Order: sequence, then C-alpha cells, then structure tokens
Amino acid sequence: MIKNDFTRSKGILLIILGSILWGATGPMMEWILNNTNLSVSFFLTVRLITAGLCILFFLAITGKQIFLIWTDISWLKQLVVFSVLGMLGVQYTFVAAIEASNASIATLLQFLGPVYIILFLSWKNKIFPPKYQIIGIIGTLIGLFLLLTNANVKVLLISKEALLWGLAVGVAFSIYTVYPARLMKEWGVLLIVGWGMLVGGVVLAGVTQVWKSDEWTHLTVFPINLIVVIIILIGTIAFILFLSSMKYITAVETSILSSIEPLTAMIISVFWFGQILGSWQYIGVIIMLLFVTWLSIAGEIKWMRKSKG
Repeated sequence: MIKNDFTRSKGILLIILGSILWGATGPMMEWILNNTNLSVSFFLTVRLITAGLCILFFLAITGKQIFLIWTDISWLKQLVVFSVLGMLGVQYTFVAAIEASNASIATLLQFLGPVYIILFLSWKNKIFPPKYQIIGIIGTLIGLFLLLTNANVKVLLISKEALLWGLAVGVAFSIYTVYPARLMKEWGVLLIVGWGMLVGGVVLAGVTQVWKSDEWTHLTVFPINLIVVIIILIGTIAFILFLSSMKYITAVETSILSSIEPLTAMIISVFWFGQILGSWQYIGVIIMLLFVTWLSIAGEIKWMRKSKG
C-alpha cells in the first residue's frame, strides 16, 4: 500500500512539473517569434535536433544501447511514424499556432486531442460514440465556441489560420499521446523521445534545407540565444516528465492535472504580455477543461464497471 501510494505520488509530481514546464515554454516561444526574425521551421529544427542529441548522448554515456532499435525494421517503422507524425507534428503545429495566435490559445486548442481520439476510434470501429462521450464532445465544443468568440456569434477572435493550426495541434497531440505507447513500453521513454526529436528534426531540416538559412546569425545574439537554450532545456524535460507520468497514474489523473498546462501559459501571458481574455472566454476555458476531464473520468468509470461485471 505504501509502495502504491509512493508510485502514485511520483506520477502526480511528474505530470504537475511537466505541465508547468510545458505551459511555460509557450509564452517563451511566443516572445521569440514576435521579437526576432526566426521562422517556425528554423527554430524547431534547432530545438529538436539539439534536444534529441543531448538525450541520446546522455543515454549512451550511461550504457544504453541507443542504436539497437534501428536493427529491428518493425520497431524502426513505428519510430519513424512517431517521429514525423507525433513528435514533429505536435511541435510544429503547436509553434505555428502560437505564431498565428498566442501561447494561451494554442495550448488550449491542444486539449481537443481526446475529442479527435474518440471520433477516430468511432469511425475505425464503425460505432456511434456512447452518451458520455457525446456529452463530453458537445461540452468541449461549447467551451471552444466561447473561447473563440467571447459569446458573440458575429466575431471570431482569432484568424482562420490560427484556428486551422490550433485544430491541427489537437490531432497531432492525440497521435503523440496514443501512438508511442508500445514503443515506450518496449524501449523506454527517454530513448523514444530522444530518437523522436532527432529524426523529426532531421526530416524537417531536410525539407527546409536549413543549412542554407541565413537565420543562424540570430543565435549569436543575446538574449535570444539564452532564451532558445532555456526553451530547449525545459521543453525537453517537460516532454519526458509528461510521458513518464503515464506509467504511474490513471488517465483521469493525467487529464485533470495536465489542465495546469494551459493555466500556466495563461498566467505567464497575463504578467508578461498583458494578455487579457474576455469574461465569456474565461468561462469557455473552464468549460473546455471540465468537459475534457469529464471524457476521461466517465470513460474510466465505465471501464471499471465493465471489469467488475
């Protein structure tokens, strides 16, 4: 019992710290994009490759066989899919959504992930979602409507580009959360995150031909270089903490505690940028977080009833 309590407490601490750190990176990235000429693709290429190399180097010097996964074609295919669609996908869409709107909006739209997972599974299995999921989806969409309009149907408070990137964040985040479960169980969180970042960064570098970019000189300017280093450091730690927490706590606890992430981004944005939402937007934020949590809670309760029956 004591061991179980300690394990659960460890998971709760990991998700809280991970959520706070990831929430804090949003406003930092917003500052970088608003105050420098760094592009989303260049910034992410540097961030992913640097972070991936650091993680893999750490694993290598601690005795981990980091290249073993490349000898199994089945696992390698899964790793590449996760790297491109999961790791690179969630990072690129998230930063692009920040550039098109702000850190608070981008972080909140990321929380649409569970809705996409439900819709995909319903389509895949050709079944209609159960009532509790329909309630959760409708409630989440109501909250999203209030967030984006402040209860004025004639006004959209973010651009169409920001909305599209924000919706894409939710899709990418659902892939990032669900897809690597088997990979991480077999190979460990750190190894998969490390290779995921490195492979994703290399793919992006190849597509954008980053070596031809004239943006490298910006990284020699203070405090830009310092903030970039901080973002890479705490963002990488946040990813590891978030994924590691899933081994120790339930989906319900993960859903509830990860709500700290958008709240952190909003608080920092208020003090740093002076960003204030409308009263109905704050109500929309609360409704979104409540119903996304409801999706997890109701699903967990239903699963427990089935397992007992």
